[in-house]
Amino acid sequence: MQKNVDQETYSILRDSVREFVAKEVLPIASKIDINDEFPIELFKRMGKLGFLGITIPEEFGGSGMDYRAQSIVEEELGYASASLALSYGAHSNLCLDNMFRNGSEYIRENYVPKLASGEWIGSLGLTESSSGSDALAMKSTAVQKGEFFELNGSKTLITNAPYADVVLTYARTGDGFSAFAVLGDDQGFSRGRKFDKMGMRGSPTGEIFFDSVQLGRERVIGDLGKGKEIILSGLNSERVILTFIFTGISRRALELAVKYSTERKQSGQFLHEFEMIEEKIAYMYTRYQTSRLLAERALANLDTDPMDSLGPAAAIMHAAESSEYVSREAIQILGGIGYMRDSEVERLLRDAILGQIGAGTTEIRKHLIASALVRKYKREDKIPEL
Repeated sequence: MQKNVDQETYSILRDSVREFVAKEVLPIASKIDINDEFPIELFKRMGKLGFLGITIPEEFGGSGMDYRAQSIVEEELGYASASLALSYGAHSNLCLDNMFRNGSEYIRENYVPKLASGEWIGSLGLTESSSGSDALAMKSTAVQKGEFFELNGSKTLITNAPYADVVLTYARTGDGFSAFAVLGDDQGFSRGRKFDKMGMRGSPTGEIFFDSVQLGRERVIGDLGKGKEIILSGLNSERVILTFIFTGISRRALELAVKYSTERKQSGQFLHEFEMIEEKIAYMYTRYQTSRLLAERALANLDTDPMDSLGPAAAIMHAAESSEYVSREAIQILGGIGYMRDSEVERLLRDAILGQIGAGTTEIRKHLIASALVRKYKREDKIPEL
């Protein structure tokens, strides 16, 4: 997705998102979490600001930028409210960007502008109750019957499902898989429960069901039966973009810890003057920065090799583990205050935990990294260089 965006434009974008976050997101981030409340009007306002359709060309209602721009929005949102960042990623990357890249002109003209503007909320329907990490073991089917496909099955643990106007849904079609655009008002489409989660509260997660939903040929995303390729390339993009949520969490946790260490005294000394606290801060900073470096490298390679799983898997694995580590150490530095429910670092830790579960578990990422390295070594007789 090379769009020749210059560095000044990225800087202007980051400043713009930071201003939006400071004024609109940080003041209500705690409320979003405590009430498990999806800020739908705020989310739609992000569409008007051009954030939702940031990778979409202007002629389809987007901002005409790229994945780097999307990562900037994701990190700045993650810094303030990881739950809002998660819903943003599900809408902007997993659904909208995927639908534009693989969709027909009909999809681009009729669905993409509504998602880019925030008129519609998007979601990705992949996970099923019996096929989490093994996504290709899905049981949902779409059988062609004359001019229509009849979709049956269900999806679970779907981000944005309780509010989604359109769900990019995968189902078996014969011996392969295909992607479809399913609308929230389609006959036979229904929503199940909304889950009450440990973290990422305010990013709605739920179930959806398909009972003989009839979809016209124009609802197929990409080539019929070629859904596996869309799934795999989409997962790599998802892992890279969502990595920046966790760099945002680490940056915020580190910032809060350093701030507290310069204000709080113990035994006549500021906390940051104790060697053990210095050690914690040093490791926290190092984990945060290495996460950023891996994320930036994976992002740079996304356009040149979208099917390569090594970089995305390594980036999100390290960033997710690091955000958990940095948040946990921030709580330790703040002590009892950090453990309280009204402490921001307590929320950061709960949100960080999802990073090792969503977009493929840590265990799946380790498998992807190791198997990719072995393949590259067999082919090139060396380990890839940085």
